[in-house]
Amino acid sequence: MNSTKLIRHLFFSALVGAAYTAHADHLDGHVDVSVGELSSRAEFGQQVFNSTCAECHGVNGSGTRKGPPLIHDIYNPGHHSNQSIVNAIKHGVRAHHWPYGNMPAQEKIGFIETMAVIEFIREVQTQNGVERRAHNM
Repeated sequence: MNSTKLIRHLFFSALVGAAYTAHADHLDGHVDVSVGELSSRAEFGQQVFNSTCAECHGVNGSGTRKGPPLIHDIYNPGHHSNQSIVNAIKHGVRAHHWPYGNMPAQEKIGFIETMAVIEFIREVQTQNGVERRAHNM
């Protein structure tokens, strides 16, 4: 292999490696989510979630490059209670599990919508095998 071909090969390999690394980093914060039948309150919560929260947390809570997946064991009810979700929506939250930065308060989401979003998150977590586990620290 002459030096020009070697340089091209190395450049292409580095480019592919960088692209793969970026993709792999994103996958660390993304999960595949299946959504089955939901209660009517959870269906309403899904609509609220997907229209207000999905920009950062992904459609149905699957995660994006901007925010973590909520259908994840870290957010199981034994580690993050419903009240912690209420507090995050109402007051925002400092980043503590993921490298996405702080979550701002979501002032446009009212109490009824918040409760429906929680119902949606919890039902979909259950459907995807995320169950309450005691938090041990």
